[in-house]
Amino acid sequence: MDTGSEPSAPADRASSLDVLTVPEVMKRLRMSRPKVYDLLRTGKLQSFTEGRARRIPVVSLAAYIQHKIEEAA
Repeated sequence: MDTGSEPSAPADRASSLDVLTVPEVMKRLRMSRPKVYDLLRTGKLQSFTEGRARRIPVVSLAAYIQHKIEEAA
């Protein structure tokens, strides 16, 4: 029985856990590498590292975009 407290399909959970690399974020935002790293350094875009690899959760990118849209309104 679905309690409504969890996503209804495993694919929903998987998409919320998807992560992007810096080059992928650069492409999606159409920004330069230094600009993306500036967003990461200032905490405007949340990320984590695994070893030396920096990863940006898709939900963090979506939150950043939503914040920018609200800021512009």
